[in-house]
Amino acid sequence: MTDQLQAATTPVPARPPAAAVPLKPVALTTLIFGAFLPMLSFFVINVALPAIGSDLHATSGELQLVVGSYGIAVATLLVVGGRLGDTFGRKRLFMIGLIGFTVMSLICAIAPSIGVLLVARVVQGAAGAAVTPQVLATITSLLTGQHRARAMAMYGVAGGAAAAFGQILGGVLVEANVFDLGWRAVFLVNVPVGIVGVAAAIRLIPETKADKAQRVDLVGAALLALTLVLLLLPLTEGRPLGWPLWTWLCLAATIPAVVLLGVHQHRSERSGAAPLIPPTVLRLKAMRIGLLLAVAFFTTFGGFMFVFALATQGEAHMSPLEGGLSLLPMAVGFLITSIYGPRLQVRYGAGLIVRGWIIQGVGYAVLAVVALTLWPHVSPLKLAVPMLIAGFGSGLVMVPLMGVVLSQVPPAQAGLGSGILLTSQQTCLALGAATVGTAYLALAGTSWDQGGALAAVALAITAISLLMTPVTHQLRTSGKGA
Repeated sequence: MTDQLQAATTPVPARPPAAAVPLKPVALTTLIFGAFLPMLSFFVINVALPAIGSDLHATSGELQLVVGSYGIAVATLLVVGGRLGDTFGRKRLFMIGLIGFTVMSLICAIAPSIGVLLVARVVQGAAGAAVTPQVLATITSLLTGQHRARAMAMYGVAGGAAAAFGQILGGVLVEANVFDLGWRAVFLVNVPVGIVGVAAAIRLIPETKADKAQRVDLVGAALLALTLVLLLLPLTEGRPLGWPLWTWLCLAATIPAVVLLGVHQHRSERSGAAPLIPPTVLRLKAMRIGLLLAVAFFTTFGGFMFVFALATQGEAHMSPLEGGLSLLPMAVGFLITSIYGPRLQVRYGAGLIVRGWIIQGVGYAVLAVVALTLWPHVSPLKLAVPMLIAGFGSGLVMVPLMGVVLSQVPPAQAGLGSGILLTSQQTCLALGAATVGTAYLALAGTSWDQGGALAAVALAITAISLLMTPVTHQLRTSGKGA
């Protein structure tokens, strides 16, 4: 996958040659929509969590795992899925992944217990990890110049739309309660869409492979998964269980697991293999800064989406639909920046991300004021202004982040860098539900109540946003307004 991701992030000539194999618009739409489903599945579930907890008698820790287990599976297998596609065919892996995702969505929808749902979510995440890299690789192997740039912009808009509108869609589906399905409709809706996607892929998407496939770092993926489980499982289950001894042992074991992962990655790279997280790429200053920014943004963003759904449907007594509609202004701001972000990135470079951090911080600060002064008497309308500001700022951070960072990485290592950033994105979304979610739940159980806990989370995100502005300045800026 690295060669194709590299091609997607390096400059292209003004007058490129035509693509070697045509990728028709309907085929591109099929690819983009196939990638949209796994991204949507991470966010659409949040607003359904209270209903899942009530129906399946799940604890707050188990609800965190419904989100986190999916993210762990995607994060650890994303690069593996890309390299399997390079070897065995990207269309083949895309279809296998989409079929698996569709089947697991059905199993999630009919899950009789929280245990079955958690297992199905892990396998669903693994299937999603097989789909997403094939989209990027197919685009970059079949398209060039402006055709490729336009396709990558579509991919970016799909990601922004999934993050922005996922919880709104979830609220609509849960509230509609079609055929008395309730939260199960959030998963069941994927089934007919997935079937149509598979049928379209068979007819429309051409098969491609890498000229020289690389070995799959299964050991690295297993060690990364072990590290994340040792970290996230006790963080999610520790608080409701009263922090038993096994939770502390798992947290302590995270340190040697990280060391073992690092040693394995160094040895793999020295031996000429293709490690999951190449150490030489991590030594690049732009990559280190980019990873820090990604960790800060995606951890707080994923955590906020989790706690916002719980808070609005808790003491605020909003319905799932009202909770989803409360995010509509954020979705609008996010979508606007997803569409215009690439154009603004050309002008402002890293300066665009700096502006995004500041605007995002202002939005969350205003949200904290609203939560402290009006809670629990809030409504989608009363939350509209802070959510719009926060969404606009979040889009200005997320949309250009990968492009700005990778533009400052040597072209020969850009593909590896993009794989690392994509893996960190999924890892931190899961980490956010565990860490931010646990902090919120701990505060909500005290005199702070849910409104105070939400305000504390919002103020913490404001502080992190402001702290990231000088870090972002260390990236080279470009453009007149930077």
